[in-house]
Amino acid sequence: MKAVLIRAFGGPEVLEYADAPEPMPGPSDVVVEVHAASVNPVDCKMRDGQVRHYGDIKLPRILGRDFSGVVAAVGAGISDLRPGEAVFGIADRLRDGTHAETHLVDAGLLAKKPRALSHISAAALGVAAASALAALETTAPVKGGDRVLVHAGAGGVGHYAIQYARKKGAHVITTARAENHDFVKAMGAQEAIDYTAVDFAAAAKDCDVVLDTLGGEAHARSMACLKPGGTLVYLNAAPLPKGPMRGDIRVVNAPVKGGRAALERIGQLAVEGALKPHVSATFPLERAAEAYAMIATGRTRGKIVLTVR
Repeated sequence: MKAVLIRAFGGPEVLEYADAPEPMPGPSDVVVEVHAASVNPVDCKMRDGQVRHYGDIKLPRILGRDFSGVVAAVGAGISDLRPGEAVFGIADRLRDGTHAETHLVDAGLLAKKPRALSHISAAALGVAAASALAALETTAPVKGGDRVLVHAGAGGVGHYAIQYARKKGAHVITTARAENHDFVKAMGAQEAIDYTAVDFAAAAKDCDVVLDTLGGEAHARSMACLKPGGTLVYLNAAPLPKGPMRGDIRVVNAPVKGGRAALERIGQLAVEGALKPHVSATFPLERAAEAYAMIATGRTRGKIVLTVR
């Protein structure tokens, strides 16, 4: 099979479109013929070697976390999935990834794809949608009337977070470049702050929740946006600054969990229209390097998806 893989950690030059062995399922595994797989910033970090703290990452390594496809084979211990069924999911970060013609995944890390979703749309959910829900549904539950600031609202996590918070009845503020203001407002944001021209810490006040996907200086400055008792929830952000924190707010990391229950919840919200994937570009698998280069700019809208079949 063809796959996008690395044999060493490094920059764009280590990315290869090459042949890889066909996977063989263990008792609890499912072999999926991948139809679409999205590209996330974490895929670039995996390529660069920035996430080796995840655990023992063996090389060569097929990249990619999100996928949608069709079951090709199941392990001897699987009774609730059959070849031919459409599924979507999030790969185990310690196993080979999804940027390949075939993907091997534990049955607990996928769910049946809703018929209403295309493979491209389902592949665009995955890590980004799970991250938005981990932050705003599980860790810092948003409710009607809350003021919510979402950083980087035009990105993968951000555009889902805006939609979810707005559906819950929150007043949604987001940071985005001026050229993305129409887009984030179409996603549901009521206020958009051009962080390149305006100090967001002065413009967004009395928030109940701030979603930080940035870290660094933005993390520290975000504390000024919260009212007493508010929550600063962060996701896989850049290194967090050291220093004093406000004693009247909560600062908490949102652990992102995949698994069938989470995926079924994401699928349900997508079918209901509460999470609408925005796919700004698609590339065939053999042009994955172009997709990675686009993601690396940090200026993409919504999601980028690789079309495999």
